[in-house]
Amino acid sequence: MASAKIQFQEIMYDQIREDTLYIMLYAVVTAIAVLASCYLLLRRANAIAPDITSPIRLRRWTAAFFASFALNHLWYMPILFHIPSDDVAMIDLTGGLLDCMTIVPLAIAVLFTMLQDRRRPLWPIAVMLAPVIVTYLWYVAVRSYFLQSVVYVYFLLMCIGLIIFMVRALRQYDCWLRDNFADLEHKELWQSFMVLAIIMMVFAIYAFTSEGPAYQYAMQVIILVFISFLLWRVETLSDLSIQKVSGYEVASLSDLEVTSPNNLITSQPKDLTSLLQQHCIDTQLYLQHDLTLAQLAKAIGTNRTYLSQFFSSQGVTYNSYINGLRVSHFAKLYQAATADRHSFTAQQLAQESGFRSYRTFSEAFKRETGQTVTAWMKMQQEAGAH
Repeated sequence: MASAKIQFQEIMYDQIREDTLYIMLYAVVTAIAVLASCYLLLRRANAIAPDITSPIRLRRWTAAFFASFALNHLWYMPILFHIPSDDVAMIDLTGGLLDCMTIVPLAIAVLFTMLQDRRRPLWPIAVMLAPVIVTYLWYVAVRSYFLQSVVYVYFLLMCIGLIIFMVRALRQYDCWLRDNFADLEHKELWQSFMVLAIIMMVFAIYAFTSEGPAYQYAMQVIILVFISFLLWRVETLSDLSIQKVSGYEVASLSDLEVTSPNNLITSQPKDLTSLLQQHCIDTQLYLQHDLTLAQLAKAIGTNRTYLSQFFSSQGVTYNSYINGLRVSHFAKLYQAATADRHSFTAQQLAQESGFRSYRTFSEAFKRETGQTVTAWMKMQQEAGAH
């Protein structure tokens, strides 16, 4: 005998079978998921952001994630047509099992892969989902949703725990970015993760509390938003494994993590200060876009571990050091332009000072001077007038 949950599902499916618009939307979402998966697997260059090279590993995991969405939709498709009640129950129960075995773990794998500071193990995903998968296997065997509320609570707690873990991982990732990169555009993940987390939580809540055709429509719209946003995020996230500067290529950052003690420079901090003055400040190397800590270390003849320790001893991050030099360069350009009465805009001077975006420049400027760019320029004009 079918459980109350399965009986409710049968009634809901009877309602949506007569809804041609929903069936069309369902087919469109399936097709878009297939196209997005094929696009990420077969196309290497970015269509959304052609000047950015996204991580290949992330593209592959995301393609697998989109493919799981498409397969999930194909699996449920027979329910949209008139089939026996027993078959409806089996398709629905097996679909829940497939969701737990494909969509959920792949979603977590995509989130882990976005963090490029190191490769995080994926086996904890299997450990977290094992109780849910075992429960769904039992559901399929007995064709019942017995104790589903317990499974729902566990799944919700798992999602909350994952969000807590990702917040902690993002804090570490943010510190790693600031310690290794001068430019953070197309590298940060905080805002993207919050959007993805909200969408995933909505998906998790829906999976256990759907109550009719309206929820089904909402779910398809959520999937469309999810696919679109994730595709944009993958296309606009820079691959941090290889960086180029001044005509030569530097190996991946992971290859530079461990440095032989024989290669470690043991000079005093004042010697490193003079090297930075000679090879970074005097040459204006800090104006180079996407200059990394490893590249700067190579340019001055030391290694990234020692240079990182030096910045830490000075109480600054690599990012703040480089952007501090760029802000100073902006001030010099501004003073020279006003003295010569040349026409200019703050955006032009910011770009000439090594900043890719004016927003990044504004934030760095306020951190360095404690003033907004507009307020500082106004103060300069008033000082010049006197």
